[in-house]
Amino acid sequence: MIPVTVSLDLSTLRFYRRIADSMGVSLEQVLSDALFKLAGELALESLK
Repeated sequence: MIPVTVSLDLSTLRFYRRIADSMGVSLEQVLSDALFKLAGELALESLK
């Protein structure tokens, strides 16, 4: 894996941190999953 730095505004950071805390996983994992899901959705949309 290649590390990537992402800048988030404070409200977005708090939102994803609450999700991570409620799921018992790291913030990085939640952000990674969200970006992966978005990439899949965008790829499917581009095929239409």
